[in-house]
Amino acid sequence: MAKHWTAEQVLDLARTFQGACVVTAAAELDVFSVLRHRMRAVGSVASKLRANPHATAVLLDALVALGLLTKKGCRYGLAPGVEETLTEASPRNVLPMVRHSGTCLRKWAQLAEAVKTGRSARTIPSVRGEGADHAAFIGAMHVINLEAAPELVARLGPPRFTHLLDVGGASGTWTIAFLRAAPTATATLFDLPEVVPLARQRLAAEGLADRVTLVAGDYTRDKLPAGADLAWVSAIVHQESLKGVAALFRKVFAALEPGGQILIRDLVMHPSRTGPAMGALFAVNMLVATEAGGTYTFAELSHTLHAAGFVHPTLLRKADDMSAVVAAVKPAAKE
Repeated sequence: MAKHWTAEQVLDLARTFQGACVVTAAAELDVFSVLRHRMRAVGSVASKLRANPHATAVLLDALVALGLLTKKGCRYGLAPGVEETLTEASPRNVLPMVRHSGTCLRKWAQLAEAVKTGRSARTIPSVRGEGADHAAFIGAMHVINLEAAPELVARLGPPRFTHLLDVGGASGTWTIAFLRAAPTATATLFDLPEVVPLARQRLAAEGLADRVTLVAGDYTRDKLPAGADLAWVSAIVHQESLKGVAALFRKVFAALEPGGQILIRDLVMHPSRTGPAMGALFAVNMLVATEAGGTYTFAELSHTLHAAGFVHPTLLRKADDMSAVVAAVKPAAKE
């Protein structure tokens, strides 16, 4: 039965952007790190941020109203838990994901225009600049996958592979999880030239640099490194049209050894395309953020895998979020 909406519920929904704008602006300005050691007056915070004092006061009061800051007299401090989650010095901070959410927010604000034109939204850099925004995106992928990666790898069962190809492996979060689960295996991480140094740094910190070959390239233009018996394609297919997905699957097929397996982690839509809800909303994100990306059903992915030469496509793990996994096999011989 469809929900009966009241006017107030509609207005509440329309106003949800306000809190998101406040917290993403504070993350981009690094307000929370400025307040990490002690409470400060507005003038001190504004000076540290190189920002307008009046505007800084407005932002800080809004953060107090949201419960992220405290206020005593004219001085502001961090609410409990904020130092751990929103300051640069904390190893468990989620600042990259919050900052990336700001990038998404600026694109989502152009949704009506994207629907009219069918084109993605204009990129509007944050106050941190385009380079920092890209670094935030890579960091965000690490943040959201840091705990999810080992958990999902464990749920998939003991990995049976000798060499992993991590396509678009970013800073190595999934490579690390697979190699931890398979102590004798090695891996090749393939990603854009500007991403590879981030992966090199993280893999070295994890003590895995000697087990991973880093290859810089663009899967839309370059061949994928050959020799793997397992290809991990994580959160990539939604960035491409089905035609682009087909081209990617063909490259993965060519790179895999006979008998090798492809695992695709992504949202998998219900046949109606209205669920899961996260997938329907993520399709909007792809509309505003990419030229042709989208979310796909298992039938669409299965057909595309078959067309690339794979056999036995399987929805290995059902999920209503980005942790659904589709598997397929490159035949060891003609089947």
